[in-house]
Amino acid sequence: MPISSYFRCMAQKLYPNLVHAVAFALAETIEQPYPADKVLARMFKSTPQWGSRDRSFIAETTYDILRYLRRYADPSRHPIPWLDVIGWHLQASGHELPDWPEWENLPPPPHDLNAESCPLAIRESITDWMDQKGSAFYGERWEAIVTALNQPAKVVLRVNPIRATTISLQEALSKEGWETVQKGEYALELVERGNVFRTPAFKDGWFEVQDLASQQVALALDIQPGQRIVDGCAGAGGKALQIGALLANKGQVIALEPDEWKLKELKRRAKRAGLNNIQGKLTTDTKTVKRLHGSADRVLLDVPCTGSGVLRRNPDAKWRIDQTLLDRCLNLQEEILYQYAPVCKKGGRLVYATCSIFPEENQEQIAQFLKKHTEYSLLEEKQLLPDEFGYDGFYIAVLEKGK
Repeated sequence: MPISSYFRCMAQKLYPNLVHAVAFALAETIEQPYPADKVLARMFKSTPQWGSRDRSFIAETTYDILRYLRRYADPSRHPIPWLDVIGWHLQASGHELPDWPEWENLPPPPHDLNAESCPLAIRESITDWMDQKGSAFYGERWEAIVTALNQPAKVVLRVNPIRATTISLQEALSKEGWETVQKGEYALELVERGNVFRTPAFKDGWFEVQDLASQQVALALDIQPGQRIVDGCAGAGGKALQIGALLANKGQVIALEPDEWKLKELKRRAKRAGLNNIQGKLTTDTKTVKRLHGSADRVLLDVPCTGSGVLRRNPDAKWRIDQTLLDRCLNLQEEILYQYAPVCKKGGRLVYATCSIFPEENQEQIAQFLKKHTEYSLLEEKQLLPDEFGYDGFYIAVLEKGK
């Protein structure tokens, strides 16, 4: 079990207010439920007197417990004795508990994790539903996959070639004490985690933070200079920014998104990145997409999904993934594929991607699409898995539209 870097590096004395803050964050995340990152952001904003070490303790302890929550409690049975959970976690992390009333009569944890009979779903802290689904498809490999999904996500930077080169960014960060390792033509991985958003290089648009698996999606488009590329599920524009940079600020990127605030965020990020070839469009009805029929050299559909491949950065999401969510995602994915299939030119490419490890959202979804859309053929598909690839779980399918 990974020990929080807070304990590894600082071994700082525990303080009751910080421990209670962790308990509050966990209760808000699991029992409400709210996304953990939003809970922590709101908490830190309302308590500006906490220093960086305090915030580090709260955030890392919260996330560590969320990764392994089922070792200590049943996430579906509320209320959860959060102070007991924190005590068990601290003990498992090698921390000696102080003599506080909260832990005076701390009972033993509910599971003996050293016992051979301890089920994988408990040991690696996933739902029985997810464990059954994963083991049915991946077989003996499933344990390695789910173990990898519990490792904290690495921080990978995507270099913006409009502003910098990989070498110049690496040198600039090194001067500020940030050690990096090159992982691709435009990718650098931080040797140690930290807040790189405060660096001058980030403020000047030299890079964005983007997982290495996520970066492979835009690369699969096989972008050529001057092309028109439609990003049908743009969100806040991470991949649209990557596409715009790969086009060397030429051609055109049309980023479609139903939420106006996300397009405003994309506009802000594009300005920082020095990109002027991205056009954001609201998709509040079907007319916007219909006007684009037959106009795109490339179509990117990074569709909404269960997010089962990115649990290392969103560990609280594992308790929200169930059959109901999967069915809802499958219907939405099929609808998006049907809606955007006509947008691609003849001879063009459509790239479909998810951050999921479930075959229903990936291989099976594409197989079903190809049966109904015989004008398309499958050029390539790959499932990136965290146990082998070392980063997030992603599925990427490259389809070609017949001439």
